[in-house]
Amino acid sequence: MHWRRLRRQCEKVIGEIPLPEPFSAQELCTRLAAERSRPLHLLPLPTPTAPGTPSGMWLATERADYVFYDEQTSPLHQEHIIMHEIGHMVCDHRSGIDDLRLYRHIDITDPQSIRQALPRLRYSDQQEQEAEMIATLILEAVGRLPTPSRLSGMLAGLESAMGLRGHRGTGASCSHG
Repeated sequence: MHWRRLRRQCEKVIGEIPLPEPFSAQELCTRLAAERSRPLHLLPLPTPTAPGTPSGMWLATERADYVFYDEQTSPLHQEHIIMHEIGHMVCDHRSGIDDLRLYRHIDITDPQSIRQALPRLRYSDQQEQEAEMIATLILEAVGRLPTPSRLSGMLAGLESAMGLRGHRGTGASCSHG
């Protein structure tokens, strides 16, 4: 039940996102920037991400938003990373640390400061589930991923019941920020 509730809540959020046709991550960022009345910069990470480090990051500064992504991966994975970070942004997620203290150590033009900040950014499991669901729903809506059918949903339920899929907590609410 948790995943269905999460999906419904996040479907409401993406219903308010102006998805462009034809779809491009850059055009979506342009539309979100206009809607939020603040610049949104889509930038590749300075180096390929190492195992155990995030492949994307959203930074909200006083004047702009920055979405960083690993450009050393497939185009579909790049879009998924970007949509995941947009999920954090539209749900107004916050890291568990003092953002102002973190930003003092980041220079957007200095790749090394960005790389050093990545391992320090953490979101709760609930926030990660919301961002992941937002990414999946956007990519389904624009035809990059197949929409689950009744059969695929039933198979997922059977996998879960048989213990083949891990359960990641309970309850989540994604509020549009």
